Amino acid sequence: MSRSPQLPDRGPARLSAAALLGYSFPALPLAALTLPVYIYLPTFYAEHLGLGLAAVGVALLVARVWDVVTDPLIGLLSDRSSARFGRRPLVALGTPLVMAATWFLFVPPAGAGATYLLLWSVLLYLGWTSMILPLHALGAELSPDYHERSRITAFREVSVLLGTLLALGLPAAIGLDDVAQAGEALSAMATAVLLLLPLGVAALLALTPERPAQGQRRLSPRQSWTILLGNRPFRRLLAAYLFNGIANGLPATLFLLFVQHGLERPDVAGLLLIIYFGAGIAATPLWLRLSRRFGKHRVWSAAMVWACLVFIWVPFLGPGDVGWFVAVCVLTGVSLGADLVLPPSMQADVIDLDTAESGNRRAGLFFALWGMTTKLALAAAVGLAFPLLDLAGFRADAVNDGDALFALAALYSLAPVIFKAAAIVLIWGFPITAERQAEVRSRIAGGEAEQA
Repeated sequence: MSRSPQLPDRGPARLSAAALLGYSFPALPLAALTLPVYIYLPTFYAEHLGLGLAAVGVALLVARVWDVVTDPLIGLLSDRSSARFGRRPLVALGTPLVMAATWFLFVPPAGAGATYLLLWSVLLYLGWTSMILPLHALGAELSPDYHERSRITAFREVSVLLGTLLALGLPAAIGLDDVAQAGEALSAMATAVLLLLPLGVAALLALTPERPAQGQRRLSPRQSWTILLGNRPFRRLLAAYLFNGIANGLPATLFLLFVQHGLERPDVAGLLLIIYFGAGIAATPLWLRLSRRFGKHRVWSAAMVWACLVFIWVPFLGPGDVGWFVAVCVLTGVSLGADLVLPPSMQADVIDLDTAESGNRRAGLFFALWGMTTKLALAAAVGLAFPLLDLAGFRADAVNDGDALFALAALYSLAPVIFKAAAIVLIWGFPITAERQAEVRSRIAGGEAEQA
């Protein structure tokens, strides 16, 4: 396995652009898998392979439950691996599984049934989690510096957005954007992932340094969870992450419905998403500069306020208001950059508190818990949106009256404002500033010096 230079174990290190590109590269093909799995795959198996919606729904639900269960297990495995070998080997070990599962899932043989779909979905989620959790944990450990961590997460999250844009644009670019061509689109995406993923992991191994492995202090399960649950900034950030995740999940869940029934322009949905994600990429350097001046938590709070001020105008839009909705996509896309970059950087600071108390690097466990929270938030968004729409009389396959359309617009835009307001309240006075984080890092350095 390829070796790369190791970082010094202490002191603020500004990573080179090459190191950050190597670190962020694997996130691009992993992100490119997400949209096909959610958009193309269910329809392809249900309609083109004839499994039916019920069988596909059950198979994918079981696979998603499995995905949630494996998060903490892989997080703990990542931490144990880190203590001896570092994070990168586990990322590399997950690569063949993701590649195999992607191909067999996206290019199934004739006669593939629900059991086939379930098996390869489970293996894809397992491989994906075994790669992404150590990758996130590695990002938290690449630098102890408060601001450099935001730069690290910015590289990774921009790579995620580029992967999402690839998934959006590739089928259209090669003329496979028709629903009837879902199989060909999946095959094209599988080919792209199989080409890009090993290149990304090779770049990670060759270009990105890693901190020296460190022995783990033995803790009983009770001690471990007592320290974890006693971390008040962690609990506070986790709650804010959940509320903001629901706020982001509602418009993500309802976007296509709003464009189709609210604007009556389903033909521009792909372009609107490209504009939204493109704005997020373009605005990321701005949020980095602002966070250096004002602090991560204040800037993230300001970005959420900004999104709320834009969202409140959406219920005033109606059929044909595409130009105004483009403005909404641009302005909310701008806040997306802060939403993606700053919370993971704050997570790394919260993990420092745990390291100071426990004497262990447990970033894998922490990011597993945040991953579970993300999945819970998305599930909650779906669980809220669709029953409430049904209660309001909205029908996806019919012409809806004004009250039903207002319910759609309100759930798409006004409900997220309520959840973001709760997150803002939690985050505005967040206790870990640059000065506080530097004090915690001094404690960690002192503890490591005593162990040496």
